[in-house]
Amino acid sequence: MTQRRSDHGYEEDSEVDDLEWEDHVMATVAGEVRRRRKELRWSAQDLADRCEEIGYPIPRNVIANMESGRRAVFPLVEVMVLAKALRMSPISLIYPVGYVDEVRQLPYEDPRPAWDAVQWFTGNSPAEDATDHMLDHFLAHDLELRAALAAVESEDYERWKVKTAPNRVQREAAERALARYADQAANAKHELRRHRDAIREAGGTPPHLPSQLDDVDPPDTDTTEENDL
Repeated sequence: MTQRRSDHGYEEDSEVDDLEWEDHVMATVAGEVRRRRKELRWSAQDLADRCEEIGYPIPRNVIANMESGRRAVFPLVEVMVLAKALRMSPISLIYPVGYVDEVRQLPYEDPRPAWDAVQWFTGNSPAEDATDHMLDHFLAHDLELRAALAAVESEDYERWKVKTAPNRVQREAAERALARYADQAANAKHELRRHRDAIREAGGTPPHLPSQLDDVDPPDTDTTEENDL
């Protein structure tokens, strides 16, 4: 069954129209807000106070009406603020992985595992007709960035081992490892540079690079705007 869990107020009926699907989504968010609030042992006023601290007040009565189902619609900005106040991510309010087995991510779609819906929502498993290639570039950039940082850190460590090796055997082993990590770092930087170029060619601005990777961008590249992001 879709979104079946009494704690969250989900229904068993899988034959629902657009309006009922929307109600299911709202009930999911409201139920997860209630579950998480109780897990933290907060009152509705406690949660309201934390929303106000964030800078976007959501009154106690609004939270109470939302949790009880008397307020069936609430804007995305409230979901974002409530997630921050509850110390969780917004996607966990929409698709509570681990608390529901299946969800219908869109009207007229068959139920699918909640984790699959999370992957779709976050862009890690795009729809077949997706054309948001900039997101693909950034996802690939993040992977190559992690690989490059790991290789550079390992390269630095092996370089230190070469300098501090107490004997020839350990020094030669460290030199061989240093050469391997140097190759890995060079390859990762090449791929990272390729994705950064693709982002620029698509009209975007690549993310800021950590100081360990300052040599990835060409010397004549204006990174002022990127570093301010």
